[in-house]
Amino acid sequence: MDMPKFSVKRMMNFFLASFVGVIIFASCNQVKQKETLVASKPNIIFIVADDLGFSDIGPYGGNIQTPVLNDFSKEGLLFSNFHVQPTCSPTRSSLLTGNDNHVAGVGIMSEMDYPVLHNKNLPGYSGHLNNQVVTIPELLSENGYHTYMVGKWHLGEGEGMDPFYRGFQEAFALGNGGGSHWSDKRSLAPPQTMTYTRNGKEVNLPEGFYSSTNYTDSLLMFIDRNKADKKPFFAYVSYTAVHDPLHVPAEYIKKYKGKFDMGWDKLRELRINNLIKLGMVPADVKSNPFSGIPKWETLPKEQKAIFARDMEVYAAMLEYLDMSIGRVLDYLKKEGLYDNTMIVFMSDNGANGALSNTYPGNADGKYMNTFDNSMENRGLKNSYVEMGPGWAQASSSPFRMFKSFTTEGGIRAPLIVKMPGKMKNAGQWNRGLAHVTDFMPTILELTGIKYPQQYNGNNIHALIGRSLLPVLNGDSVTVHSGNGIGYELFEMKAYLKDNWKLLRLPQPYGTGQWQLFDIVKDPGETTDLSDKFPAIKQQLIEGWITYSKVNDLYDHNGHYDSLYRLSFKPQNSDD
Repeated sequence: MDMPKFSVKRMMNFFLASFVGVIIFASCNQVKQKETLVASKPNIIFIVADDLGFSDIGPYGGNIQTPVLNDFSKEGLLFSNFHVQPTCSPTRSSLLTGNDNHVAGVGIMSEMDYPVLHNKNLPGYSGHLNNQVVTIPELLSENGYHTYMVGKWHLGEGEGMDPFYRGFQEAFALGNGGGSHWSDKRSLAPPQTMTYTRNGKEVNLPEGFYSSTNYTDSLLMFIDRNKADKKPFFAYVSYTAVHDPLHVPAEYIKKYKGKFDMGWDKLRELRINNLIKLGMVPADVKSNPFSGIPKWETLPKEQKAIFARDMEVYAAMLEYLDMSIGRVLDYLKKEGLYDNTMIVFMSDNGANGALSNTYPGNADGKYMNTFDNSMENRGLKNSYVEMGPGWAQASSSPFRMFKSFTTEGGIRAPLIVKMPGKMKNAGQWNRGLAHVTDFMPTILELTGIKYPQQYNGNNIHALIGRSLLPVLNGDSVTVHSGNGIGYELFEMKAYLKDNWKLLRLPQPYGTGQWQLFDIVKDPGETTDLSDKFPAIKQQLIEGWITYSKVNDLYDHNGHYDSLYRLSFKPQNSDD
């Protein structure tokens, strides 16, 4: 049974790394001093989930089994106001460089390039990490660290662009943005291919491959292989779960049978109530779900069953990811590495509400018709299912919209950080503004490494992120007081400053004009305060304009706006 035609008709489409004697003696002393210094530095691990919704995991009010993250959260600081970029590769570019995605080369995702822009050959829109930035592993590897990477790269493929060429000494990586989690390497859409590399060279997958399992296996092998030299390591664990297509071993799916028969409306209500109980959102929080999503109660029984099954698969996939993270933490504890390791867990953006037919190359349905999406095979090999906008909106509770949008549902993400040793604020919530670009300066301050003005002969853009150490040490709530943070992706724009947010969404998702929200009082972005606070709005507009100039943004002149209008189909569409 394929995805019901009803869901395509009545739900909007979403697109959218020689001397002797004295000299030898001096050299030996320098080596010993360096080894002593290196041994005292902490290990660092970034664990990134792919397309995980804000309220999915247990510590954030979720009703999915995540026991590993539940326990981990008691040892770290949890953030309720952490912001990322709207989609996968832009976030990853900012995470690894401490810079805006446009400066890093990912002003757009390569999949969404178009001739006019492509012909301009702008470094900020190359679709891969450029030479205007330096990465965390590049700096750490030059300062005594082992650097490892497993999983999704999505920041360029081939010579010079693979993670092996951007600072990772050991890497097992998927080059593009996603696809099958099994060994068959079936892509998201026909124009794309799934290429896995090991230190820059393409490799084949073993028959029993499953993404979360094999990424974890490779990471533990890398660490174990070099543990005897006592050097610290930096690991970037970039899982592809829970990105579509949703895949997971069958025994995990069975655990969730019937758990989502309540539907997405009730799930959203449940998640919001859980977040209120946690004190993460105001008790009177207003919700602003997208109107293109049909009410659960209006769906026929057969379609409810199919949609419920897809959310069961999503939940099962997340539980398997949680178990896989547990394998990493257990290994660190067994080897005596855990206490001296900084561990970051985060999602790269909001939940993914895109339908499979909106990926470039899938519109005609031919590729999708080659999959077995029968009820009993959904989530297993040779299936292609997604959570869709209904469940994505619930997973993004209490926020508006989801991945791809500069609304809070697209750019606010779960973040838990455990520092080496015991934290005085372990298990507590931080409600101050934090941003994905803050990790590069945080790591540099933690390790005592200086950020360069030049790297490999190239001038390097100054960092825009700020070190989070004052926050992580419990000495400050935020490092961004009075500091503005700008956004733009596919002509969706935003500017954050303290409790204020300036937002511009194209029609029909927004007004096409700037709107003003107080995201502390109104995290659901329901009430435009433009008329009430015109001076604040103008100040933020000027801040965004400055941001756009400093980061060399290109004006798309309505190109993406026109695509949104063409792709939108309201609930009552008969097309």
